[in-house]
Amino acid sequence: MTPSVLRTLPILALAAACAAPVDTPADPPADMQTMVEHINARSPADGEVLPFSGAVRVGNTLYLSGMLGLEGGEVPETAEQEATNVLDGIKATLETAGLTMDDLVLVQVFASDVEDYGAFNSVYRTYFTTEFPARAFLGSGTLLYGARFEVLGIAVSRDAH
Repeated sequence: MTPSVLRTLPILALAAACAAPVDTPADPPADMQTMVEHINARSPADGEVLPFSGAVRVGNTLYLSGMLGLEGGEVPETAEQEATNVLDGIKATLETAGLTMDDLVLVQVFASDVEDYGAFNSVYRTYFTTEFPARAFLGSGTLLYGARFEVLGIAVSRDAH
């Protein structure tokens, strides 16, 4: 073969490979499809309720809506009591989904006053038995209903790993 033919062969082989049909399934296998589940679900059909669900699970990940730690619609006397209330609410939602506080991977805390950082942390650290999740503590200014804290998070089932 001549040198020019030898140089052309790799180009022809590449062109043939690019033209080959690719097998792609029409639908992913059932074990790869993403499941979506609402925890404490709400919808427009529910009337005049707050317009969000408590949490939404997508696959093995649970996205928790922001929660307040009020008592009967009132702000508790102390920041520690309000922190306990809001974290108890987070814990209850996780348990409804079959998860624990140790499954949290990200927590965001919105605080009306960053001076409550120490009070929140003194309660927060008691809710975990393993590594703490990643977290942000943000000074937000006024929160709904005069609350000190609003907490939201993302959890991933440790059993899924």
